[in-house]
Amino acid sequence: MGIEEAKLIGGGLAVIGVGAVGVGIGSIFGSFISSVARNPAARAAIFPTTMLGFALVEAVALYQLLIAFLILFG
Repeated sequence: MGIEEAKLIGGGLAVIGVGAVGVGIGSIFGSFISSVARNPAARAAIFPTTMLGFALVEAVALYQLLIAFLILFG
């Protein structure tokens, strides 16, 4: 196995967790919708925390893609 094949395998392994990020985002917004459906008055208090959680989970996906690009093209 050459260096190019190893780079492709490493890049693929680096982005394997992007699926987990999708599950995390779905969980965050599913919980948000459920909580607002139960208590609509709490929407203003819950929404900023939801956006913070979304941003942190999305950052994990961006870091994974950055590592994959560094492996592939570095």
